Amino acid sequence: MARSGMADGRSGKRRDAIRPGLLVDIVQKSDQRSGKLTRGRVKEILTGSATHPHGIKVRLEDGRVGRVAAIVVDSWSKESEERH
Repeated sequence: MARSGMADGRSGKRRDAIRPGLLVDIVQKSDQRSGKLTRGRVKEILTGSATHPHGIKVRLEDGRVGRVAAIVVDSWSKESEERH
């Protein structure tokens, strides 16, 4: 059975898919029951292992911490700005 790209890359469960400056949706610990998402840019990756079943833990640029629920497809990312 083939695995979708979302399950691997954009789901936020693989550390190698996350990098500083990336726009992501996270679930903060206080929002785990509700599943409320918080959007922001990654400042720092906190999870040391290559994968995590609940998402890679990150600190956003505004200081909030949570596990990556999804990587946001952002055509105006810092990376694309640097290319132009």
